Amino acid sequence: MTELSSPSKSKPSVPMTTYLLRSWRRGIIYIGFVAIFIVFSVTLSDQGFLDPDNLLNIIRQTAMIALMAVAMTFVLAAGEIDLSVGAVAGLASVVTAIVIHDYGFLGGMLAGLASGVLIGLVNGLLTTRIGIPSFLTTLATMGVATGTAMWISQTAAIPILNRAYSFIFGGGNIGPIPVLFVWVLVIGVAGHIGLKKCSFGRRVLATGGNETAAHYSGVDTLKIKLSVLLMSSTMAALAGMLYAGRLQSGRYQFGEGDEMSVIAAAVLGGTSLMGGTGTIIGSIVGALMIGLINNGLVLFGLDYSQQLIARGGIIILAVALSQRSPRR
Repeated sequence: MTELSSPSKSKPSVPMTTYLLRSWRRGIIYIGFVAIFIVFSVTLSDQGFLDPDNLLNIIRQTAMIALMAVAMTFVLAAGEIDLSVGAVAGLASVVTAIVIHDYGFLGGMLAGLASGVLIGLVNGLLTTRIGIPSFLTTLATMGVATGTAMWISQTAAIPILNRAYSFIFGGGNIGPIPVLFVWVLVIGVAGHIGLKKCSFGRRVLATGGNETAAHYSGVDTLKIKLSVLLMSSTMAALAGMLYAGRLQSGRYQFGEGDEMSVIAAAVLGGTSLMGGTGTIIGSIVGALMIGLINNGLVLFGLDYSQQLIARGGIIILAVALSQRSPRR
């Protein structure tokens, strides 16, 4: 218990080569982001890449991925995975739109969040109490969430006419700043503090780093895993509500395929799929990098198939560099 509650305890020294390799691994995402930004700025200068409206659109388009990546960082750092986030976002958008129509702003907001909490509890309890691997648990609930959203919406878009909701949840601007940027800033700061400065974050990292050792040190590892899966689904529900606010409707397609982008953003940012390490800032930068790549490829005029190939190659290269472990 002492090790987890005493961050000031001196750490064993590591060889300079290992330290430099670890620093390179942590910094590659930022180097890559700047490099891609500079390349696109030069090659797409006549396509309006640096236009303020285009840059703000990149933020709007990647905000939901960034928010889900914050929670996914906790999940991966604890040694688990959540494949249901995209489906939960779609379900939450539909639930919110339906309830807003009958019960107004507050009712819709609470119902949307409740849908995420419910899926998160199912994921967490099946994983921690029954012992089903989170990969299989969340794969199953992904299908359940998508099917439920399609069923209750009858596959149709559900309009949202509440202007206050649309402004607060993604559609508004505070001066030139999109409200979505404020959401990312607030959630990002809270996530960073929670992971790096709080005992909960230390226990998450300990659980993912060595679950047995963490358990014998007094960490309730099952509770930690349930908590991060609950957090992930709740954040996915919030992302779905932001999708709904920005596009003024609830649709089961919102979030479709987002789980891959969310996991890629976290891994690009330096979070290990094996658990034990994670960085919130890196995950947000990873999400922005994916948005940057998507935007640049569209401006290059590539068709969709070519975009998939180029995007996949860039992400593979970046992940390979950022996840390379120094030899001991």
